Amino acid sequence: MKKKWTGERLETFIYSRDTVDHLHRYAVAQPYVKGKTVLDIASGEGYGTHLLSETAAFVYGVDIDESAVEAAKQKYKKENVRFQQGSTSAIPLDDHSIDIVISFETIEHHDQHEMMLSEIKRVLRPDGILIISTPDKLYYSDKRNFNNPFHVKELYQHEFTSLLSNYFGNQQLLTQHHSNGNSLIADVKSQNVPKFLTGNYNALQQIDVPGLYLIAIVSDKLFDHTDISIFDGGSIIEKEYQQKIAEIYNSNSYRFGHFLLLPVKWVKKIFKR
Repeated sequence: MKKKWTGERLETFIYSRDTVDHLHRYAVAQPYVKGKTVLDIASGEGYGTHLLSETAAFVYGVDIDESAVEAAKQKYKKENVRFQQGSTSAIPLDDHSIDIVISFETIEHHDQHEMMLSEIKRVLRPDGILIISTPDKLYYSDKRNFNNPFHVKELYQHEFTSLLSNYFGNQQLLTQHHSNGNSLIADVKSQNVPKFLTGNYNALQQIDVPGLYLIAIVSDKLFDHTDISIFDGGSIIEKEYQQKIAEIYNSNSYRFGHFLLLPVKWVKKIFKR
């Protein structure tokens, strides 16, 4: 039975731009979680918790969806991973028990932002780090005239940074750009962000590729800022292409057309002899 994606939660049978963007965020987080106790809040399918556990000492995957939690428990059975049901407003962990909190594409799915940050602050150790991402409402929604039905309250950049500044003293703000299957994450203050260029034999030009997503790394302690990084999504996009070709070959319209053309193909084979 073919699985269908609702568009709300990324799953491992999906190969798309969303796959590239999500994997890039976890790749940026990996150096920070090495040897640490980590919380992946809104862990969903569980693939991100699994990836973090490759270098972290222990990872808690917490999600509000009980069915997703139970499925993740069955799929990712590891000694340094525990999946639990809970929400961003009621995290089922002890005070000051976590070194690093990861929250990717979560805060826009509800409007309890202050409560979420308070809970994250509660479970983090005094020198803990939060790595959090969210769409930039200006570029993700306004500029594209786009409405994501799963989003409850999106934030503009100044709203996002202001909210985080109320809880943490130090902050690095990043933007995530996507072009032709590749993701670029860079500091908003960086003067060395690569330009996006395109063209053909007739003309060359610079193109505008706005950062649809904001990623913030925040803490009350000083921390190493992440460098600019590029995620090569070539293999993901190739897989997406293969899936689409398979869908065409397996479609009823293709099969019917193939059936109608069989006599023509037989005639061609006869004449080739």
